[in-house]
Amino acid sequence: MAQEKPKIGAHVSVSGGLLKGIERAEEMGAECFQIFAGSPRRYEVPLFAKEEIDNYKKKICQSQISPAYIHASYLLNLASEDDNILQKSLKSIQDALFFADRIGADGVVYHPGSPKGGSKEKAIKREIKSILEVLSKTPENTFLVIENTAGQKKIGTNPEEVGYIFRKVNSSRLRVCIDTAHSLEAGNIKRFTEKKIKEWFALWEKEVGVQGVCLLHINDSLTSPESQHDRHANIGEGFIGLEGFKKLMSFKKIADIPWILEVPGFDGKGPDKKNIDILKKMRAK
Repeated sequence: MAQEKPKIGAHVSVSGGLLKGIERAEEMGAECFQIFAGSPRRYEVPLFAKEEIDNYKKKICQSQISPAYIHASYLLNLASEDDNILQKSLKSIQDALFFADRIGADGVVYHPGSPKGGSKEKAIKREIKSILEVLSKTPENTFLVIENTAGQKKIGTNPEEVGYIFRKVNSSRLRVCIDTAHSLEAGNIKRFTEKKIKEWFALWEKEVGVQGVCLLHINDSLTSPESQHDRHANIGEGFIGLEGFKKLMSFKKIADIPWILEVPGFDGKGPDKKNIDILKKMRAK
């Protein structure tokens, strides 16, 4: 039976171990979550001991928190002209997908990268080639999840660009994550009204299909529409606002898609219970 309202979760820290991530998610009332495999500022994905992974898998089953996603390193650029960067990026994303498979996570979310001043058309071709290589070398039961970006110098700033990559790759393992703040900052949607949300998601549906979208990153935007600056704000403290998220919550077509918060937190320490509770209160109405 289809859900009437989405699951609400958050990105959580696994500092201190994988079990700490589950504990933090439970404390804030998250129903699904996302973690980093390692430092987001490093390519390397650390190895976790089998015992720690076994304990994590046992605990996650007991907690009922699902789905779980990994977020890849911010350094990745699968479209880079620099072969050194490209090879590091390919290894990092592959290691992250193997890690996702080991812990039973659904997949790995990543930012598609940029041309770094070169031809965007050529960069997109390199991106597609890289994705195909990654998918050919990683476990078949994990998703690679491409996230839309905020700035025009990046790849994947609009549904059409993501859709082009999605169709060229043509794999059931490629999925899409839509970030609300990135969408506003890139100018894909300038106001989260009922009409504009419907138009915005219709374009995503046309480009990748409803089934192609597996996750929403739910973030308010610290900067204005079309700013092209990736700056997240707590729910209700940005340009989307409480009313915008209420309208999004009532949009039935995305009721089955989990919401993951990546906000700064009201105490400045990352996603928190207060942000989750704001969304749960909207969901209850």
